[in-house]
Amino acid sequence: MDRNRQEDYGQFCYLESYLFDVVRERFHKDGRLSAFDFFCIVIWKANRAKSKVANRILKHAGGTNLEQAVEKLTVAIAKQPSAEERLRLLLDSNGGWGLRLPMATAILSVLYPEEFTIFDVRVKEQLKSRDLANCRLDQLWPEYQAFKQLVESNTPPSLSLRKKDRYLWGKSFHDQLRQDIKGNFPRSKKSGP
Repeated sequence: MDRNRQEDYGQFCYLESYLFDVVRERFHKDGRLSAFDFFCIVIWKANRAKSKVANRILKHAGGTNLEQAVEKLTVAIAKQPSAEERLRLLLDSNGGWGLRLPMATAILSVLYPEEFTIFDVRVKEQLKSRDLANCRLDQLWPEYQAFKQLVESNTPPSLSLRKKDRYLWGKSFHDQLRQDIKGNFPRSKKSGP
């Protein structure tokens, strides 16, 4: 990095904008991502999962450092000939990177927002969709396409696929908060005293 260049740290306050406006463009220009940009996606999806994702990709890349592992992973994504192959690469624990479906689809939604929707628990519950987490890899693509069709058909048709994701996530958030307020935020049985 140029020492005389001032970094715009404010862009990280709106992480989603940074991802879809800067990171996606950088990926398509360079054919790879830095570890920083990749982990911005991971943190945006699930901050709690960053260590697990890091360990998983380091293990798959043969113990190299994260910068090298992320480059290897994202170059491989860019080289895949189809959306199905990109998803398979991220999910397959034998020949691929062994990521979980929600994280894999979040990464691919940032990089290919016209092709992928995020398989998110809020959206899944909002659509009353079946859980694809334990779906066999050879059956996953048609099931994921059915999920994507549910996303498209249960949202306003004028919205982009990314905005459809946000619409359903927001509706779930809205409905859950209304329900929690109506019930005076009941404590779960797992909560402490």
